[in-house]
Amino acid sequence: MDEREVDPGAADQTPALRLAAVLLTGGTLHFAVPRFFDGIIPAQLPGPARTYTRVSGIAALGIGAGLSVSRTRRTSAALACGFFVAVLPAKVQLAVDWWPKGRVAATIGIAQLFWQIPLITESIRAHRRAPAPHR
Repeated sequence: MDEREVDPGAADQTPALRLAAVLLTGGTLHFAVPRFFDGIIPAQLPGPARTYTRVSGIAALGIGAGLSVSRTRRTSAALACGFFVAVLPAKVQLAVDWWPKGRVAATIGIAQLFWQIPLITESIRAHRRAPAPHR
């Protein structure tokens, strides 16, 4: 088979690669504009918001990198699902904080919250389509 041809039996890895792009971009933004992310960390969490910003940025970069590699894709997709669930409180906080700031801000806040649903379902899809681990 010519290396440019796609193996029809190979699972489509597009969901994993899309998620990798989202996570690598988001993880980079955690370090490029940390104040934004600090501002959506729920105040009820113990410790400084910047710690949560850094940890979630590192997690996003690590998971995104893992999704980019065939060998680690299955595990990374499962981690991505857990990560997207774990950041839901921050997305709720963003929606609550932006609600009173006007129609555009409220819409963005709500969209960020509901954006988690396709991210979670896409991570499940990526996990199912990832190559099986070799033993």
